[in-house]
Amino acid sequence: MSNFLEQYDMDFYQSNYTIDNQEQNYNDSNAYRNYYGSREPQATEQSQPAALVSPEMPLPSGYTGQFFQPTSSLDYYSQSPHIESLDEEPPLLEELGINFDHIWQKTLTVLNPMKPADGSIMNETDFTGPILFCVALGATLLLAGKVQFGYVYGMSAIGCLGIHALLNLMSSAGVSYGCVASVLGYCLLPMVILSICAIFFSFQGIFGTVSALFIIAWCSLSASKIFSSALDMEGQQLLVAYPCALFYGLFALLTVF
Repeated sequence: MSNFLEQYDMDFYQSNYTIDNQEQNYNDSNAYRNYYGSREPQATEQSQPAALVSPEMPLPSGYTGQFFQPTSSLDYYSQSPHIESLDEEPPLLEELGINFDHIWQKTLTVLNPMKPADGSIMNETDFTGPILFCVALGATLLLAGKVQFGYVYGMSAIGCLGIHALLNLMSSAGVSYGCVASVLGYCLLPMVILSICAIFFSFQGIFGTVSALFIIAWCSLSASKIFSSALDMEGQQLLVAYPCALFYGLFALLTVF
């Protein structure tokens, strides 16, 4: 029997852990809990005043109210410089370069060849009126049974290039391509009137030829007047009117024939 017990003791893992060591570990854990448990309420009590905002804290420069008493948002936004800058911005149409007053004045100048042109207004690059008149000319030709939109835009672009080069050679001040296209486009308005009349009447006779020559003279006279006024080309109006007459003669051929 003794041999069996010795063999049994040798099969188990031998360690130095005793009951006294277990009691000592238990006492150490209780002391650890008591020590840190007593410090947790003190830590929470000390952290609570830190969360409060001191009344003597310096306020931001842009804030004029008090804590927990917010000021009115209307007063803040009324004093904002961004809102004042929005009120001073120009209208959207003016930023896009669309001025209906100038468009009306240019149209009246074209319709009345004897009216003196304002060079400051006519020297602007405005494509609103020219595009509108080109589309109106193509639409009226379409109503007369002529699909000529490609010819209208093609001859307009090539003619503006030729007259632009000619005016730069004749004037010392020089002129931009946009200004030339704008003036020639506005002076296309009498040709639109001829195209509207071509819907209801036939211009294949002497009456049509005379009407076409009258409209060509009207357009070229208005364009040369505007160019001579905008570019200070005194005494050269007839020289400018001749290439303009050739330019508008192409549109008259489209309208009559």
